[in-house]
Amino acid sequence: DRDQQALTLAQARLGSHSARITLVHAIYDEIPLVLHELGVPRVQGVLFDLGVSSLQLDARERGFSYSQDAPLDMRMDPATSKTAAEVLNTYSVAELAHILSRYGEERFSRRIAQSVVRERAKMPFDNSARLVDLIRESIPAPARRTGGNPAKRTFQALRIEVNDELAVLERALPLAVEALAVGGRIVVMSYHSLEDRLVKRALTSRARSTAPVDLPVVPQGHEPELRLVTRGAETASETEVMANPRAASVRLRAAERIRDAA
Repeated sequence: DRDQQALTLAQARLGSHSARITLVHAIYDEIPLVLHELGVPRVQGVLFDLGVSSLQLDARERGFSYSQDAPLDMRMDPATSKTAAEVLNTYSVAELAHILSRYGEERFSRRIAQSVVRERAKMPFDNSARLVDLIRESIPAPARRTGGNPAKRTFQALRIEVNDELAVLERALPLAVEALAVGGRIVVMSYHSLEDRLVKRALTSRARSTAPVDLPVVPQGHEPELRLVTRGAETASETEVMANPRAASVRLRAAERIRDAA
């Protein structure tokens, strides 16, 4: 995990299993380096639980939640990278609009970006409540009444930008597949469409033959590397969502490695 606090809590919780567990402070796309340092050539399973955790959402001082006033931090690893406040206070209108549209799928990205740049000239942004209020004032009234809190998409976009989440995931998925032994499985739990799209593309592309479609026989070395275990993306059951409302947005995909790459 890149979050040292999560590792500390995991170590305490899993202390009785310490002989079977190795906790590593690292990012997803460092899988090959971590396995090399541990002397593990291949693994039988890889599980990605993407996005922000309940631990991070509930820790006010981390600044991930828009439901309570907090510092605009949003770093998954507080020792690295820029904060959300730095993004808001230094990016141009075009740069802000781009990340809000791309990472938050925010329809009113330019309006919000323009408001941010205008207001930061009066006073830099440093807390979430002021940003939430600005977002609410920046979008049309009808849009405020649907789709939950209007700040949700902006906060998602800022978090992804601060932690470079999609780029890390795009690099990590093929590396994780390469780390699998034949018969090993990869399972990915994503929580928004941008993540799920990347996962779907990465798994399905390697679950197809690389030979031309008009060949009567698939040549050796062109067979699929993966077999999809799930049909599309699986979602949480009603019972699970009742017990854990944050599971409502999860999309789970899984695949099994059926051959080594040529």
